[in-house]
Amino acid sequence: MGRITEIFVVLENRPSRLGELCGHLAENDINIEAIGVFQDTAKLYVKNVSKAMKVLNRLNYTTELRDVLKVDLENRPGALAEVTSKLGNKGINIEYCYGTLSRKGDTTSVILDVSDIDKALAVLGET
Repeated sequence: MGRITEIFVVLENRPSRLGELCGHLAENDINIEAIGVFQDTAKLYVKNVSKAMKVLNRLNYTTELRDVLKVDLENRPGALAEVTSKLGNKGINIEYCYGTLSRKGDTTSVILDVSDIDKALAVLGET
């Protein structure tokens, strides 16, 4: 669990635009660790944010960097419900969430944009 930087990318809502974005990153050896696509935006988690930003800016994408929360969970029913309920019960709103499975499939990582990232880190750090 921890704070990460996500890349927020504005995408024209038309066929092949997402493919173009992913292709540009692949051509520059940038692996997408997690992605969420919402009509005209993509939210990306990549390991080399600065390299990705250079590529996207060079290609005139509208981008923004955002701090979000990455939480690793067991890949089992109820794991996400436990985390999101714990945050909600402490008054922390989740603006959006997306995730990915690990290569082994026994864990999943979710990316959460929360109303108070420091409070969320404290709440989820409790045992």
